[in-house]
Amino acid sequence: MVLPAGGQNKAEEELDAEDEKRSSENVQTKLCIFADENSLHLPELDMEQGVDILLANPETIEKLEQCVMNWQTQITIVIEEQQKKQPQAPGPLAEIVLWQERADAVNALSEQLRQPAVKKILEVMTRADSSIVHTLEGTVAELTKYRSECDDNFRFLKTMERHFKNLADGANLGVILENIRPLMDSLQTVWMISYHFQSGDRMVPLMERIAWQLCERVAQAIDVHTLFKYVNKKEATSQVYEAKQVLDQWKSSYFDVRADIEKLGWNQRWEFDRKRLFERSDYMASVCQDLYNVLQILEEFSNFFGPELKRVTGEAKLIDEILGRVDRLVSPFEQIIFNPFNILKMSSWKTVIQDFNTSVQVGAIDGEAITFIDQSFKTLRSSSTAFEILMKFKHVRCREAIKNHLMKKSDDILAQYIKEVDAIAEIFKKEKDKPVLSKFETPVAGAIKWARFLADRIKQPILSFLKAPELLGSDHTKTAKDKYMELAVQLKEYEKKTYECWFAETEHNLPLLMKKTLLANTTSDNPVQAEVVYIFSHHLFIRGIISETNDLVPLGYSVPGQAQHVALQELNFCRYVDDLKKIVSRYHCVIDGLSEAHFIMLAPQIEAVQKELNYGIPDFLSQAFEAVSKFETLFSHIHRNEKEIDSKLQAMVAASLLKIPSPDKSNNLPGVKEFCERIEQERVKTVNLLVRKYADIGFLITKIEHLVLETSSGKAKVMAEYYSYWERKVLDSLIKMVLRNVQALNMALTGSTALFQVDVILSAPKIVLQPKSSDVYSLIMQCVRDCVESTKQFVRWMHGTCIECPPVRVGNEDEFVTFTFCSDVWQHPQINESATSVSQNMQQLLLSVDRYLPHWKRHRALWEKNRTIVNEKFAAKRPSCVMYDDKLQFLTGIQQELMLEPHFRKEHIICLNLEPLILTVWETAQSWITSLGGFLNKPAKEDLFNLRDELTVLYHSRPFMYLCHC
Repeated sequence: MVLPAGGQNKAEEELDAEDEKRSSENVQTKLCIFADENSLHLPELDMEQGVDILLANPETIEKLEQCVMNWQTQITIVIEEQQKKQPQAPGPLAEIVLWQERADAVNALSEQLRQPAVKKILEVMTRADSSIVHTLEGTVAELTKYRSECDDNFRFLKTMERHFKNLADGANLGVILENIRPLMDSLQTVWMISYHFQSGDRMVPLMERIAWQLCERVAQAIDVHTLFKYVNKKEATSQVYEAKQVLDQWKSSYFDVRADIEKLGWNQRWEFDRKRLFERSDYMASVCQDLYNVLQILEEFSNFFGPELKRVTGEAKLIDEILGRVDRLVSPFEQIIFNPFNILKMSSWKTVIQDFNTSVQVGAIDGEAITFIDQSFKTLRSSSTAFEILMKFKHVRCREAIKNHLMKKSDDILAQYIKEVDAIAEIFKKEKDKPVLSKFETPVAGAIKWARFLADRIKQPILSFLKAPELLGSDHTKTAKDKYMELAVQLKEYEKKTYECWFAETEHNLPLLMKKTLLANTTSDNPVQAEVVYIFSHHLFIRGIISETNDLVPLGYSVPGQAQHVALQELNFCRYVDDLKKIVSRYHCVIDGLSEAHFIMLAPQIEAVQKELNYGIPDFLSQAFEAVSKFETLFSHIHRNEKEIDSKLQAMVAASLLKIPSPDKSNNLPGVKEFCERIEQERVKTVNLLVRKYADIGFLITKIEHLVLETSSGKAKVMAEYYSYWERKVLDSLIKMVLRNVQALNMALTGSTALFQVDVILSAPKIVLQPKSSDVYSLIMQCVRDCVESTKQFVRWMHGTCIECPPVRVGNEDEFVTFTFCSDVWQHPQINESATSVSQNMQQLLLSVDRYLPHWKRHRALWEKNRTIVNEKFAAKRPSCVMYDDKLQFLTGIQQELMLEPHFRKEHIICLNLEPLILTVWETAQSWITSLGGFLNKPAKEDLFNLRDELTVLYHSRPFMYLCHC
């Protein structure tokens, strides 16, 4: 993958960081704004009530249903409104703004759907089994999909924002030029990575906006009215050249990216509507090229008629006058009243350029004109064209020196004509045996026309030359005339000889051809069918004679009488040939569709058709037509039955043997055993249906046997290869069916959707799964084995038949064996590879679960230690109440922590039910608390009794003092 080149400097990185910070600070504000605009209305109900209470009130249910219907309508309207939104400006930055607004709108709506009140309403309506919930789910799914699209598009476009800003606000065209290739690389990256920009529907409008921005910047930078007023002409030339570079770089970068993508072998081609992307930029580039050419001419004039020329010639005033005329050449550019970059003004701009070029060519200095003439006549391509130019300048008012110099070019024109005659002679010599003709020309008449065309090419110029007195006095004139006469005689002789050979050959061969039949046969090159193929042996020769006759007569030639007679019968002859062609075409069409088994099975019918076709003359056209039609009908019936067989095989391929059960309405996942049992139940139903379809295949083949042989035995010898063909097709279909199902199961196992749940229990001293990991693995792998072994229900056919094999005894074994497709399916390498992949993925899943279980070992002291012994040792130390309280608080904290633990945890496709484990650990902690309480009770009770005794003794010893204090 070619990633965008270049990088940001430190200042640019800091600026981008600040922009990102401001964007993140404003996101919540935008969400609030969009939430106010598209807020979901909540009913005026007490939503603090329980779900069951809300369900018990029909009026409440009706209000909530109306509320959900309003949500569904509102979400649909928001999506449609956002999809209809269009950018508010023609540049690429408007595209970023558009997708940001769309993303903000749908994100605000999505956030509202996560409110607790909304979720509670949906839960009530789900339990009320309202159909509107399913409709809303579809709409929410569409909203989620569109939200993902908006977020992705905004994120990808955001990566190009810096380039877009440089295009729109760059200091000069040089900055824009530096950003085009990195921008195109970024477009390539987006096109290859983004799911939504991998088509022209999205990429072309974006690139069209970029092209618009480039063209606008060029139009702003190049002002024709002030361009030629630059004091420094080189600076103006550089400005125009840089503008053209920008436009050319835009197009060349596009093709460079396409070449890079083709080298990578990417499955989608980088090919878009070039007219939309480059029509305006190409035209503007051509205008820039025109301006560049004008500036170049002006600069060349300035350099030529400069100070050096003034110093050498001493004609400063004359040179200044010439330069004044040169300066006036640009006046039309400064006075134009239209925008030259507007493609609708193309003709007006071309007129201005053409006027300028004409002024330069006609009004230039004599020396420049003479130099131009010399250079032009040194590179002549056509003497005729050069002569026309010479004659044109002869009548144009110009300086005498230019006219005299032109008249001296007659020798160059005659020399060029001699070269042309030599070239024509070389062409004639090289191609006269096989001239190049158009596909509509006949060989003889076409060769004569070709010779006449060559003669005309050398005849017309010499006739024009002989009419010009200034050319007659040249020494090259006699040489040119001699060359012409020599080649003209050769062409005339060639024409005569070609006609005479055809005339003699036609008179000799035509009577013999008319006595032969039109239809002949030959052996096919196809090793499978090894049958007769019919061709038309000589009708093309006769048609050739007819065509030659029709073409030679207009050329003024006579033709043999019999050839003329055949030409008059052309319509009848063509009708006979066309009828035979149709019959043979229909025959070959059926034959080409037959397999080797068909040829063996239909040999008698093919022989009967060939017998009728062997006549091949018009009297037997009707019999041949009837034979071919009968054969076509037979094959049509066979094809219809084969199509029905193919449909049953396709049903096998598409069958779901490992159908993943959907969760019930309460979203309670089944246990792994229940999960596998459901798969097995569906598999049994599907296999039973497929077995009946398989039995129907044998019946359909028997129907084909009845059509071909009028028997229904299912064991015709001539159809043995045909039976074998369909048995192989059945095996291929079963292999595809099993492979597709195992691969689908493997994909589901590697997905993120939970399929079944497994209990996690405490089996002191370990925390284990119930059922065990090994049992879970065995259950899943048993599903794979059952899928493959379901092919045991499909019994193989007996050799050379379409009848199922009965159970047979193999060797000395007492048990009977039924031959099925199962062993062949098991041996298929892809199925074994897929089964191995399922095994490895299940092992990885269970290993991931095992890595999570040690998380609970932090509480292992509760069940590994003997609480009675530990508490007795603690109590023997006669600890204080504070120490008891510390321990009780610790155990209570464990219980509170357990209550906060989630009861379910998803590990890829396995949902772990932690509720049994949490309950067991909590009860264990409670037993520790009870045990500690018992040990605390005894010393506390003793201390209480001792205190009571002390108070009693004190009361009896000092009762009066006690009463006084009271």
